[in-house]
Amino acid sequence: MNRATHWIGGRHAAGSSHMIDVVDPATGEVIAQVPDGTPADVDRAVAAARAAFPGWAAVDPAERGRIVGRVAEGLRARTEEIAATITGEMGAPITLSRTAQAGFPVAVAASFAELATGYAWTERIADSLVVREPIGVVGAITPWNFPLQQVVSKLAPALVAGDTVVLKPSEIAPLTAPILAEVVAEAGVPAGVFNVVHGTGPAVGAAIAAHPGIDMVSFTGSTRAGRQVSAAASETVKRVTLELGGKSANVILDDADFPEAVSHGVAMTFTNGGQVCGAWPRMLVPASRQEEAVELAVAAASAYVVGDPADEATHIGPMASEQHRRRVNGYIERGIADGARLVFGGPGRPAGLDAGAYVRPTIFADVAPDAVIAQEEIFGPVLTIIPYTGDDQAVEIANGTAYGLTGAVFGGHDRAMAVARRLRTGQVDVNGAGWNVLAPFGGYKQSGNGREFGRHGLEEYLEVKSIQV
Repeated sequence: MNRATHWIGGRHAAGSSHMIDVVDPATGEVIAQVPDGTPADVDRAVAAARAAFPGWAAVDPAERGRIVGRVAEGLRARTEEIAATITGEMGAPITLSRTAQAGFPVAVAASFAELATGYAWTERIADSLVVREPIGVVGAITPWNFPLQQVVSKLAPALVAGDTVVLKPSEIAPLTAPILAEVVAEAGVPAGVFNVVHGTGPAVGAAIAAHPGIDMVSFTGSTRAGRQVSAAASETVKRVTLELGGKSANVILDDADFPEAVSHGVAMTFTNGGQVCGAWPRMLVPASRQEEAVELAVAAASAYVVGDPADEATHIGPMASEQHRRRVNGYIERGIADGARLVFGGPGRPAGLDAGAYVRPTIFADVAPDAVIAQEEIFGPVLTIIPYTGDDQAVEIANGTAYGLTGAVFGGHDRAMAVARRLRTGQVDVNGAGWNVLAPFGGYKQSGNGREFGRHGLEEYLEVKSIQV
């Protein structure tokens, strides 16, 4: 069995004798163990990061960018290993693990490597020289749903900015962090610039958030946990960026290409088993065309194969843990109890999958906008179809949650753009437009604050100094 260690000061570092089991959610078997880190381990990592900071901050940004480019290439070379690791630890289907779980981090790192040479690190404003400098030591706390992507989305801009990093990966899916540490070292990042401390949120995450030696915390996870991070970090008035939950709406207008809009919406709900903060679990459709949307959604959902995530034919694997399976299943039961119309799937495990953390992909229709399943983040393959009357009501429903992370609009271009501008959310896809790695990503309202990716993402990791001359 693989027994991982912390990574502190450029080398493997043992922790306490107590370990955390890493479980394959498809089988329930323990496949690895990681240390159950302590605040003392965080202290060691912060000391290493602070010692490495002056030297790394002094490296020319273009050279930092070249090093991050080598990180991207190192990750690309280990695509199959990374994909298999993520499939084993959190159940993402192997095809998705190759294209997204392993592929997205390469694209993100490469984008920041390129940005390093074109970014305006200094500018003149009248008689002032405005200088952008690294913020210092960054504490990164990341989730299990995209375990490498979420780390690289923080590490790459931090490295380009000249910061050093202490990472706490999710204890549920921690096994790509050691691979990343090896890639970072091989790329030429000096010892102490990147450190990994395994452990739980209440122990390691809380210690990072409150640590006086950490200048910034970048957290991705639930809104509940984000509040706790913000509260702990406020004691030292450090910068905090939060990428939190979502309950995004896919608004389908009456002049949309319905087959395309519905099938794309199902895909954006079921990808990664629905364990995506930017998923579209609310499908808003004109009331007069709800039955058409239901028929199309059920047909699309019927093509999704649920099963062994290592099988190339699988579209939806298990939930990331048995605990999360029970949570998602509970929401499905709640939807039925509250009177939503079940049109596909339902509670319980799929036929033939009596073991493992599997749920049935599920679709509800006639869902009230204020229903629990339409308001709370389920984080599973559960689609709620909500009828509306008129564009104004569609916008009101779309904006009517505590969240505002992503969303979508399908319809005639000008009309869809007008609706998109009215949505209180950080990102809107119009008519199926694809992901832009250079565009800012982040949320309104309780979906967080701060942005990732591109120039806006880099600037989260920089301080701004005015020198009057």
